Amino acid sequence: MSALSSFAVDAERIATAVMRRPAPQDPTVFDRLEEELPRLHALFAQLYGDRSDAAEALEGLVRLALDANDARSVDLRALDARRNADPEWFQDPAMVGGVCYVDRYAGGLEGVRASIPYFRELGLTYLHLMPLFRSPEGNNYGGYAVSDYREIDPALGTMADLRALAEELRSNGISLVLDFIFNHTSDEHSWARRAVAGERGYEDFYLIFPDREMPDAYERTTREIFPDDHPGSFVQLEDGRWIWATFYRFQWDLNYANPAVFAAMAGEMLFLANQGVEILRMDAVAFIWKRLGTPCESLPEAHLLLQAFNAVLRIAAPAVVFKSEAIVHPDEVMDYISPGECRLSYNPLQMALTWEALATRDARLLQKALDERHALPAGTAWVNYVRSHDDIGWTFADEDAAELGIVGGPHRAFLNRFYVGRFDGSFSRGVPFQENPRTGDARIAGTTASLAGVEAGDGGGEDRVVLAHALAMSTGGIPLLYLGDEVGQLNDYSYLDDPDRSTDSRWVHRPVRPSAAYAARRDEGTAAGRIYGRLSHLLRVRRDTPEFGGNELVPFHAPHPSVVGFTRPAGDGEAVLVLGNVGDHEVGIPVETFGAWETSAWDLVSGRRRDLDGGLTIPAHGFAWLRVRARS
Repeated sequence: MSALSSFAVDAERIATAVMRRPAPQDPTVFDRLEEELPRLHALFAQLYGDRSDAAEALEGLVRLALDANDARSVDLRALDARRNADPEWFQDPAMVGGVCYVDRYAGGLEGVRASIPYFRELGLTYLHLMPLFRSPEGNNYGGYAVSDYREIDPALGTMADLRALAEELRSNGISLVLDFIFNHTSDEHSWARRAVAGERGYEDFYLIFPDREMPDAYERTTREIFPDDHPGSFVQLEDGRWIWATFYRFQWDLNYANPAVFAAMAGEMLFLANQGVEILRMDAVAFIWKRLGTPCESLPEAHLLLQAFNAVLRIAAPAVVFKSEAIVHPDEVMDYISPGECRLSYNPLQMALTWEALATRDARLLQKALDERHALPAGTAWVNYVRSHDDIGWTFADEDAAELGIVGGPHRAFLNRFYVGRFDGSFSRGVPFQENPRTGDARIAGTTASLAGVEAGDGGGEDRVVLAHALAMSTGGIPLLYLGDEVGQLNDYSYLDDPDRSTDSRWVHRPVRPSAAYAARRDEGTAAGRIYGRLSHLLRVRRDTPEFGGNELVPFHAPHPSVVGFTRPAGDGEAVLVLGNVGDHEVGIPVETFGAWETSAWDLVSGRRRDLDGGLTIPAHGFAWLRVRARS
C-alpha cells in the first residue's frame, strides 16, 4: 500500500481514536473537531500524503489541539463562544489599533499595563506588541529572531506577566496582538542547535545541505532580501554546511515539508493562544514553502499551510484570528485574505499610495487602488496603517501606474529621492533603508511626522499627518496607529550611536516613548497637542459612525486630480462621503459633482450642517467626512 493510500485509511482511525478521550472541558470542541478534521486531513494529504509519517503527525496534531482546548481558561472559552456568536467582531467602527515595542514605549510589560488608562483614553481596542520573546543578544532584527516562543525576554518580564496583561487588556475591551514568527527561528533556538548537531527527529527541521550544489540550484530563482547581510538565500555553518536563511544570517528558515515542523509550530501557536493572544500577525507568510525552480515565494503550499493552521485554531481556540503580513504584489496580498486563511490583512497598497499621493500632489493612483483593489471577501477586513515598524516599499502594481502614464521603476526612484530629502522642494526627512548605490533601489524609514514635513518645519506637515490618518480611519477595517505618532513624534537619530542598531536605519522611526509630547497632548500651542487633539477627535467620530464599520466602499470621483473620494454606504439612501485633498492648494468641488445628493449635508468632523449649493472647498491637505442623502 502506498503512503498516500495508507494516509487515507488512517483518517478514520484518527477520528475514532480521538473521540474516545474523556469528556472535554468544552463540550462544543468535538463538534468543531467533526467539522474541521476532514478539512485538516485533506490539507495534510495535499501537503504530506506521500510521507510515511503523515498520519502519525496528524494524529499527534489533533491530540495536541484537544489538549490545548482543555487547557484554555474559563475566560478564554467564554471568549471563544462570544467570537463564534459574532464572527465579524473586528468590523465594528469602534475598532482602533495601536502598535509599539514594549521596551521602547513602556520599559516592560508592567509599563504596558500601567498605560491601559491612556489606551482607553485614546479608544484602543487592539494592541499589537512587537516581538517580545527571548532572542539573541545584540542585533536580533528587532526581535524577529526567536530563540524560545515560550519565554519572554527577561528584560521585559515573564510569560506570567504577559498572561496577566492579556487578561487585563481583555477586561478593558482591548485585544492582544502578537507576531507569530513561523517562517524561521533564531540560530539559538533549541530546534536549531539540535538540527545542526544531527539529533534524531530534528535533522530536517531546517534546510541544511553539505555543499553548494543545492543552494546554487535554489538561488538561480530566489531573490536576495538583505544583500547587506549576506548574498543569496543561504549562509554557511561553521562546519562548512549551508543552511537556508532568507533574511538575516541568524534567522534560519524552517522546513515545512516535514510534518513534524508543522506540528511543532502548531504547538507554539496554541501555547500563545492560551496566554490570551486574540490576533496573530503571520509574519513573512509568502516565504514559508520552498520548491526548487521557483522564487520560493507565495507558492500554493503556503496557502495550504495557513489553512491547516487555521483549522487547528478552529478546533482549539476559535476566538483567535490571523492577520497576514505579505508585502508583495497587490494581487498576491489578496490571495492570503479569506475566512479560511487570514481574516485580517495589512493594507500595504493604501499605505504606500497615500505617501505617493502626498509626494506627487496627485491622488489618481490612490483613487485607482481604492476603486479596483480595495474590495475584500465577506468576513475579512483590512488593517489600514499610515506607517509601521517596518520600512515603506513602493508596492503598487506597475500595470496600474502604466494606465495613468506612470513608469513604475523611475517613479519609485523619484519617491525614494523625495522621501529622503534629495528632491528639490521635498518636505520629508526620511532616511533610506537597504539602499543599493548601484541600482538606486531603496526603501524608506521615518516617523509619520518626519515623513510628512513636521520635522522640516513645513507648514503643511501637521495637516498631512492628520489627512493620512483620516484616510486610514475612513476606508474600512481597523485603523492602526504606531503609538507616539498620535503626538507627532519625530525621527530618533540616536540609533546611529548603537553598534547593534546602526546598520538598520528603521530604528530611526522606533523612538522611545516621547514623554514630553504626551505631557503636552492637551496643549494646542504645541504640535503634539494639535495633532493629538485632531486625531483623537477623529477616532471618537469614527467610533460613533456606523458607516465606517465593515468594508463596503463606493468610488466617488471628484473633478480634480489632487482629490481622492469615496462613499461608505449606510442604506436608506444615506452614505458618508469622504474627500481628501493631497495637494498644496485648496480645491473647489463644483455643485454639479454632488448632483446625486441632497444639497444639505452633515459635517461629521465639525458637527455642523453644510450647504453644498455653492459646491465645496477643500483646503490644502484637508479632508471632509460628510453624511449625505440621495435625492428622492
